[in-house]
Amino acid sequence: MGEPVPLDAPPPEEPAAAHAGGAATTRAQESDAALARRAQLLATEHWGLLAARSTAQNEVLARITIFLTLVSAGLVTIGLLGQASGFHGWFGGASVAILAFLALIGFMTQVRVMNVSEEDMMYVVAMNRIRGAYADLDPQVEDIFLASVYDDLPGMKRTYSFLRPRGLSIFLGSSVMLLIVVNACVVGLLAGASVLSAGGAFSWATGAGIVAGVLFSAGFVIFGGVGFRWAWAHYVPRRATPPPRPPSRH
Repeated sequence: MGEPVPLDAPPPEEPAAAHAGGAATTRAQESDAALARRAQLLATEHWGLLAARSTAQNEVLARITIFLTLVSAGLVTIGLLGQASGFHGWFGGASVAILAFLALIGFMTQVRVMNVSEEDMMYVVAMNRIRGAYADLDPQVEDIFLASVYDDLPGMKRTYSFLRPRGLSIFLGSSVMLLIVVNACVVGLLAGASVLSAGGAFSWATGAGIVAGVLFSAGFVIFGGVGFRWAWAHYVPRRATPPPRPPSRH
């Protein structure tokens, strides 16, 4: 016969069960800690994107203000020079020089505004992706977000406009369009002043100004559209917006 088993000895399977329960508890604790750490990292990145977006917007608004101030001062200066010179002699060369300076500053400002518009789109897409990660951590919060949790083109449009689709009014009222119109006028004035300074007729100067302004506007609109399409053609979203559900027959 085998050795007697003490009465106070635990059953053979009890230590294994206790060990398994402890391992499950440890895995649950590690999972909660990992989720909390992940949420903290996502929130930190989210706030960093918000700060960068705000800084870029403030910087470009300051650039626009400086440019519009220069345009106003330049036009006033041209008017004063015209009164001092009787709009003859050296007035033509001076006005062309001032308008060329304004056109150069306007071109640089226009490029910066369009770059910031692209950066803003980039920040929105990045925050959509982080919002999607929040929904992965806690699926119940997805119904609370008005902004999209999908980092594709429809998701970006949803975040920019919660309540209705974005229309033409968004483009017409944008800072990009404002700068295009102002710069087109400055470039048109520069072209017309150059023709007049070269001895051309007023009708030719007017035509040259209109053509130059239209070409400038069309060039930047095409440039922005090409960059927008290129960006989305080369970007792979993490979460794509699901297709709309077909209407019910009942």
